[in-house]
Amino acid sequence: MPGSDRPDLDALTLLQEQFRDSIDEVSPDAPMPWGGRWKARNLVNHLARVHHWAAAQASRSRELPLGRDALTTSDAYATHAGALAATLAGLDPRQPAWTLLDDGAAPGDRTGTVGFWDRRQKLETLIHLWDLRTAGGLAMEADDSLWRDCVAEVVEVMHPRQLRLARVSAPVARLVLVAADDAWEVSGAPHGAPSVEIFGAPRDLALLCWGRLPLDGGSLRVAGDSLLAREVLDEGLTP
Repeated sequence: MPGSDRPDLDALTLLQEQFRDSIDEVSPDAPMPWGGRWKARNLVNHLARVHHWAAAQASRSRELPLGRDALTTSDAYATHAGALAATLAGLDPRQPAWTLLDDGAAPGDRTGTVGFWDRRQKLETLIHLWDLRTAGGLAMEADDSLWRDCVAEVVEVMHPRQLRLARVSAPVARLVLVAADDAWEVSGAPHGAPSVEIFGAPRDLALLCWGRLPLDGGSLRVAGDSLLAREVLDEGLTP
């Protein structure tokens, strides 16, 4: 919405609406080739539960148990999507929140705010909307600015967290992701490490970061040692 002071929240709400509407267009048994044994129903259940969890993190409140019943219908999803959006809208985006920025940090060193969840849930929903519609053979239109932000978040938040939690090893190369005039460098490579650049459309770079697109897929082009690029990507830039 033009002029809004919460553009990430506005985008989240629109993406949630598209996800809800897509649920009834895709068979619940549609497989997710990039998600192991997951089918569409598992994806819907996952995102509904993530929204529920994120609302508690944003408000720094105890998460109420949802039980084991699967949340696979558009109505069930809409309930938790709406609750998240309402929770975020009712909070000042500048106030402290529990976020992925502060794992293990002392209380006085925490920097996370409610606004973190506006962005994180926007991008979580973006990726899973692509998952759902692609599994159903449906087209998806999203502004390049969303996909650019998705790449930026991986480099700024998700991969540094992977390193901080020792889930991945330091990159063996300086991996730079390039989309037109924008470039993002994956952090953590040792001094003097060789540089590898991956050029592509913002959407393809975002899907590459999240393991939805192979390095030789889409419009991607590699400048440098592609084997080193694969080694960095295989470690995992995201959870």
